[in-house]
Amino acid sequence: MNAKLDPGIENKPAVLHLPDAPAHLQGPVKAWKQEVEILTYLPENPELNPMFLEKRVYQGSSGRVYPLPFIDRIATEPQLKRWDAIHIENEYVRLMILPEIGGRIHIGYHKSTGYDFFYRQDVIKPALVGLAGPWISGGVEFNWPQHHRPATFMPVETEIVRHADGSITVWCSDHDPMLRMKGMHGIRLSPGQASVQLNVRLFNRTPLMQTFLWWANVATRVHERYQSFFPPDVCFVADHAKRAISTFPLSTGHYYGVDYAGRAAAGVPDEEKPPMFVPDGTYPANDLSWYANIPVPTSYMAIGTEEDFFGGYDHRADAGVVHVANHHIAPGKKQWTWGNHEFGYAWDRSLTDHNGPYIELMAGVYTDNQPDFSYLAPWETKTFTQTWFPIHRIGIPKTAGLHGALSLQVEGRHARIRVCVPRRLEEAQISLSHDGKIIAEWTSSIPVDVPAILEAELQDGIREEMLRVTVSSEGRTLLDYDGQRVQPAKSPVVAVEPKPPEQVATIEELYLIGVHLEQYRHATRQPMPYWEEILRRDAGESRAHNALGLWQLRRGEFELAAEHFEAAIERLTQLNPNPRDGEPYYNLGLARRYQQRDKEAYDAFYRATWNAAWRGPAYFALAEADVKAQRWDLAIDHLRRSLAAEDGNLNARNLLAVALNQIGETESADRLIADTLSMDPMDIGARWQKGIRPSSGQEILDLAFDLLRSGQQKEAIRVLESANMDARDGSVPMILLTLASIEAQLGLPSAESTFRKAKEAPLDYCFPSRLEELLILESIVAFHPEDGRASYLLGNLLYDRRRYQDAIAAWQQAAACMPSFATVWRNLGIAYFNHGHNVQQALDSFDRAFRENPQDGRIFYERDQLWKRIGTAPERRLTEMLKYPHLTQSRDDLSVELATLYSQTGRPEEALALLLNRKFQPWEGGEGLVLAQYVRARLLLGCKALEVGAIDVAILEFQAALAVPPNLSEARHLLASPSDIYYWLGVALDRLGQRDAARSWWELATRHKGDFQNMAVQSISEMTYWSALAYQKLGDTGAADALLQSIYAYSLELQTREPRIDYFATSLPAMLLFDDDLSRRASTLARYLRAQSLAGMGRSEDAEVLLQEILSTDGNHTGAVDLLWHIRRNKAEG
Repeated sequence: MNAKLDPGIENKPAVLHLPDAPAHLQGPVKAWKQEVEILTYLPENPELNPMFLEKRVYQGSSGRVYPLPFIDRIATEPQLKRWDAIHIENEYVRLMILPEIGGRIHIGYHKSTGYDFFYRQDVIKPALVGLAGPWISGGVEFNWPQHHRPATFMPVETEIVRHADGSITVWCSDHDPMLRMKGMHGIRLSPGQASVQLNVRLFNRTPLMQTFLWWANVATRVHERYQSFFPPDVCFVADHAKRAISTFPLSTGHYYGVDYAGRAAAGVPDEEKPPMFVPDGTYPANDLSWYANIPVPTSYMAIGTEEDFFGGYDHRADAGVVHVANHHIAPGKKQWTWGNHEFGYAWDRSLTDHNGPYIELMAGVYTDNQPDFSYLAPWETKTFTQTWFPIHRIGIPKTAGLHGALSLQVEGRHARIRVCVPRRLEEAQISLSHDGKIIAEWTSSIPVDVPAILEAELQDGIREEMLRVTVSSEGRTLLDYDGQRVQPAKSPVVAVEPKPPEQVATIEELYLIGVHLEQYRHATRQPMPYWEEILRRDAGESRAHNALGLWQLRRGEFELAAEHFEAAIERLTQLNPNPRDGEPYYNLGLARRYQQRDKEAYDAFYRATWNAAWRGPAYFALAEADVKAQRWDLAIDHLRRSLAAEDGNLNARNLLAVALNQIGETESADRLIADTLSMDPMDIGARWQKGIRPSSGQEILDLAFDLLRSGQQKEAIRVLESANMDARDGSVPMILLTLASIEAQLGLPSAESTFRKAKEAPLDYCFPSRLEELLILESIVAFHPEDGRASYLLGNLLYDRRRYQDAIAAWQQAAACMPSFATVWRNLGIAYFNHGHNVQQALDSFDRAFRENPQDGRIFYERDQLWKRIGTAPERRLTEMLKYPHLTQSRDDLSVELATLYSQTGRPEEALALLLNRKFQPWEGGEGLVLAQYVRARLLLGCKALEVGAIDVAILEFQAALAVPPNLSEARHLLASPSDIYYWLGVALDRLGQRDAARSWWELATRHKGDFQNMAVQSISEMTYWSALAYQKLGDTGAADALLQSIYAYSLELQTREPRIDYFATSLPAMLLFDDDLSRRASTLARYLRAQSLAGMGRSEDAEVLLQEILSTDGNHTGAVDLLWHIRRNKAEG
């Protein structure tokens, strides 16, 4: 029977019950596929329009989402859904894997203790955290090639492999939807072992160098007695991009805006004390290893450890989990938390119904930070292993490895050693020593489910860090902790923003800054200006030419790329005809091959083989050309040379099998395919040769293009014809266009009918992204200019590659052919504004888009945002929005805008009613938008009540502004200033004659001189003004004047400072759609802050002038409207 969800009774939470293993399965390790029924909040349908978020910042790097479909709404009511699941268990551990959600481990259960060592989710409740929208917490998520995994809520292929030793591996595999690399992770359990082994294969199945990171994201349930642990040599941790550093575990300064040093000295301030999970006082208030001590969303990553382990421990359950991996390639050790305060609790509620808070214990391989990307060479495979195992009854380990975990505690003269092992140790020798002298020794077998607990008496003066403990078995030392050998890591250097190109001193620094920006996929800084600056100083510099050539190659500008590569080669061979670096030759070969200049490509690839670093990919490229020309013996030789350099190139192995079959060596070919499938059971090329077609349309395209590179056109036709032409994943139009293109090249009469079918295939979610697709679409547009669909698809791809003017031309052609297609007009509207810099064309295009599809809520929202961006009057925007209530009700973003416009036009009652009657779903990094409008409506209503003398009503409104309704799905960030609310509560109470109560609220307001905005702490913000007014009410004019002067001075600084986007930003929701005028934005903020300061100084007329200036160009400025109203009201009151 299937696993079912117990819906619970009497309001008790639902609990997921796991099914028993089928009776026919034998042996200690069992694995089987069986559906589970889970209460699920399903994502709504993806957005049909392509999303070009080229400046979106996500997790500190580019949040570009194309070609993925984008989802921005989750169902607000759950339903029972059957999910495919793979169950795997042995004597000690039970796991459940969900192939339909990225192949994540959903449950990790320790049978011996009944402890869920991975966070167990009884519901599937996505929130808008993922790159493309939905993301769920809990279990283990496997993130690559960026964080979070682009395909985190997409299905993977799976294979259960049973090994001769009785162990079982569940393989999960997919092709990254962004770059088409192949990633697979194998989850393995072995007999007699309470450990989870993860085997990973990452294959760059493209001819270009790619960047990646790998973070295994483990979630664990937490409370006030949960503690994470890093190795003893970790004494510093870093924030994202190493933009900030803290000591660890005791933080001795500010981190994420929290004064941990102050907490250590004076205790936790009352306003920072958590409402739940209150620390019990047994650990210092500045100890970052304890979840309960961290009140705000916080990341920290270990720096400089030479140990292989880290993990977390639940002191209440007396159990935990350890991660072990080779620190030389797996240095990443990270903790993340939403924070133990209201802001974090709101996110907990968004991600689960009853399972409570969690932290993430992320383990990084080939990375130690986020963002921190490494390289995968063309056709390179990287493999590695990570291991987790549950621990219990030992507390925090001093050391851990694949054979177990060891803790040591010293109290006075009493030492206690505890050892927990994932596999039974026979006759283990445990030794405790000091200065090389044995204090005590024990010999004991240690079972998996019962830790060894040993005690010894010490001489006076011997401290914990002076002791050494070893665990050995069969002559091998398995665990070794030596307190005197622990060397604290060196103090790291905080990262700084690179200088602008013209200010960088050396050519090498210019080159490396450009490399860094490209490697780390920086969202708001581009590498090209740095490389172009090199060429301004030295027109022939080879590294700059090679880098710029690659940049243009990825854009599909092959001739421009080739010119750069040839210039690089010219400089490299100026004195030496045999350069040390063969990369420009290889890249030149790629450019010429894309241009179908095969002879030049072949020559360039051969020269690249002279260099060992490029021998593998270059020989493979030669072999593809040889197969195309049916030079079978030469192809086999080149393939064997390529595989000698990179045996993990599965494409080369598959092509070698093809060549061997052609010369009659079928048995060798079969053995090779079998060997390849033993390495990767789901490799599409090897499986195709065994008669198994790829499971998805995008993988069919991957395989077809693999075959076409080596001239296997007829085989590519067979692959493409095997596709499910009824699929609705967006792949069918490009499959048919590719098929028609091949048939036309071969002169087949079927080409025309295939082309007609392509014209009829639905365009929904068809977002081409490969260079091969670019060439096909360019060819079709050239021969069939009347085909608007091909022009539209070409424009999508060109825009994503930042070839904006070419994209506009393609979309213009598409619009001329398909004038009723709303999306192409919408795309033109975005492009005209952001890159054509033509406001009227953008407006006309969006008007046309909405006219063609007045049911498209996204287009309606984007048109409104364009109106807002150019300063369209709020009254006009409101009138237009009210014409289409069904569209407004369909989207959170439109609902927030409508509430804003209600308040902006003097209708806060309607704003509040709207906000209270909708379940909102914020994006991570975009929190606070809904809450800001809720607070604004409450304050406006309270001030209106004060105006008419309804003081009790005003107080209720102001108090309500402090209490966030659950339907907003948000909470106020601990560091966000509510000074305006405190100020008005004081005013209202003062009018009631409750002076002492009023003073209390004003005193609270004065404590918040800074703010938290745009995911960063601000020393001065729009809220600082209210703190100054509170000082005035308290009679402290000196403090008030000083604060107002600081606002004024800051406004002048803003006016003169060059506006720049924060280089280290981890999220910038304001940059999602239309390009912002940073100078205009900074000038507006500066004038508004100056108006506030002048109003506070009593210069209300001067303040009014500034506010009118702001509203003359931006009638949608909420602060200016509200402040002007207050100034005029105060005047009226005399």
